[in-house]
Amino acid sequence: MLSAIEAEPHGFSPLSARTRPEILFSLFAPVTSIKGVGPRIGALIERVAGPHIADLVWHLPTSLLDRRYAPVLRDAEPGRVATLTVRVEAHRQPPVANRRIPYKIHCSDESGDIDLVFFHARADYLEKTLPTGEQRVVSGVVELFDGQLQMTHPDIVAPLSERAAVMQVHPTYPLTEGLTQNVLRRDIAEAVGRAPELPEWLDPALAAQRGWPRWHDAITQVHEPADIADLDPNHKTRQRLAYDELLASQLAIGLVRAKTRKRPGQPTVGNGTLRAKAVAALPFDLTTSQQRAIDDIIADMASDTRMLRLLQGDVGSGKTVVALMAMLNAIEEGRQAALMAPTEILARQHFATIAPLAEAIGVSAVLLTGRDKGKARQQILDLLVSGETSIIVGTHALFQQDIAFRDLALAVVDEQHRFGVHQRLLLADKGAAADVLLMTATPIPRTLMLAFYGDLDESQLTEKPAGRLPIDTRTITLARLDEVVGAVGRKLAEGAKVFWVCPLVEESETIDLAAATARHAALAEIFGARVGLVHGRLGAREKDAVMNQFAGPADGDPAIDLLVATTVIEVGVDVPDATVMVIEHAERFGLAQLHQLRGRIGRSTKPSTCLLLYADALGETARSRLAILRETDDGFRIAEEDLRLRGAGDLLGTRQSGLPEFRLASLEHHGELLAVARDDAKLIIERDPALETDRGEALRILLYLFERDAAVRLARAG
Repeated sequence: MLSAIEAEPHGFSPLSARTRPEILFSLFAPVTSIKGVGPRIGALIERVAGPHIADLVWHLPTSLLDRRYAPVLRDAEPGRVATLTVRVEAHRQPPVANRRIPYKIHCSDESGDIDLVFFHARADYLEKTLPTGEQRVVSGVVELFDGQLQMTHPDIVAPLSERAAVMQVHPTYPLTEGLTQNVLRRDIAEAVGRAPELPEWLDPALAAQRGWPRWHDAITQVHEPADIADLDPNHKTRQRLAYDELLASQLAIGLVRAKTRKRPGQPTVGNGTLRAKAVAALPFDLTTSQQRAIDDIIADMASDTRMLRLLQGDVGSGKTVVALMAMLNAIEEGRQAALMAPTEILARQHFATIAPLAEAIGVSAVLLTGRDKGKARQQILDLLVSGETSIIVGTHALFQQDIAFRDLALAVVDEQHRFGVHQRLLLADKGAAADVLLMTATPIPRTLMLAFYGDLDESQLTEKPAGRLPIDTRTITLARLDEVVGAVGRKLAEGAKVFWVCPLVEESETIDLAAATARHAALAEIFGARVGLVHGRLGAREKDAVMNQFAGPADGDPAIDLLVATTVIEVGVDVPDATVMVIEHAERFGLAQLHQLRGRIGRSTKPSTCLLLYADALGETARSRLAILRETDDGFRIAEEDLRLRGAGDLLGTRQSGLPEFRLASLEHHGELLAVARDDAKLIIERDPALETDRGEALRILLYLFERDAAVRLARAG
């Protein structure tokens, strides 16, 4: 099954090279096909841009370097980039025995003189490039050292014939170590020069209204900025290219979604008996948004098309109970349901919620994780294939090849962004036309929903369960760390359990952060064996053992009351007695991640406190982030603010969202274009679903250009 979410923007498949239109072959040639780009430079370009010529075309300049300042030496201002025309007077090689002394080349013009300075230089190369007695154009930063003008490692050395070409405004690009601006600029110019003229895929009226250039003109102009205004995301050239990418994305999502809706489903209509028993067994009433989400899901499952719904619920909003009601709907018809979670901790947490309710109403539920081996695992598989077990909760283990169901009706995927597309499909395809419910505890900003999920059916849980108190959130400077430790000690004496979150596992020389291991050792000196440590490098059994000691140890086992942890505890940990959360260097975390961490407390009727410890020198963004967290516990508002503060690039760059990043479009700058692209794509699919018109053929090229190959094949399939 494919879906809007399954439309991977970078879904390059083995078929792609064979089906890609010939007109695009030059853009998908490797960067090493450029003259002078060997394996070493090619690897650097791939790191900073990508492996293909097209990736260089998409690698846009971020600033300018103006080399038009061309004074005579007497008038040259130290600290400025200058382009100088000089005569080479003499080479002064350093003593062979002392490599720390630079190689100097003395040059002059009619008004004065200057030294060109080179460290670790090759004399033969410099003598060839700057021969004594000849004139050369050099460009770089002019400096004054001991009263003498000098230029250290000029950016450009060129013959007089190229002076006009040097005295230009040059674009500057994001680099990686080992790659220079001159090399990258040359290779990008070569890549743009190889780009073919492509047929126009834009609606003519829209292009005329916006004043947008044709595609080939746009990619040429965007790499030749004349002034700073040309770098503005809303410059007509950049708008045009951003819209191309947004249109490709929206068209791909729309085509895949249209195809999904055509695929027949198997209606699932339960009689409501098990759901009624489960509701009666709950120790709380369902919230209004929980009931609304359940109604939406039940209606979807009853239809003759396969359900694909995203359930967004803030931390502690009760997604697991909603998922259970959907599962029971399937079981009332004698069918089965599965819930897949990305980590063992989270899978066990779901099972701990589901199993008691299932047992109370006579429904069989099992847990399967990677640690289940041999006879124990086989026993679970036998129960599934026979139908004796109705519900299975597990990790990646659920989609392994040897796992079969008697009749899987519903696949629930929690924290769905942590799974690859194919992993989700493998689980859903274990049933005949199984419905799919995707869940996330990280609310997705509306702009990103439109950009990456199209018109995906969505339900939101916006309320907290009854009795939950607001979390008292405070910001405290790290200079008051001793006071915080004292306050934690008082809370421990009252019987509270405490989380203490640190960003790193071990000491780093480059990032000044308190490491979890060091903090654990320091706190253990004060509070003894009551302090535990959990981080991502622990094995699953060790991690579970520590978490169990913290959540509620078995009789005779030592208790952990203060848990030092990395962000491994961000999701899937439910310890009602935990009422204090300390987050060290809170300014280093994203807003959504801080909100997720804070959601580990406040899960009972007891008052809870979150202490955000920050370094003294706070930037404006970090200050705003912490202020928002103090103001609200609304995850949906926090997600929107996180997008506003960090921008989609950084938000997606964390990879927490699992969403791809745009290369040309910026959602914070091009949100209005996203809405236009969405409407344009809808109209295209209504009028030309197989992309057969002249514009449709051009749009196919657009989809291949941005590697939305799967969408093209779906359009062809009709």
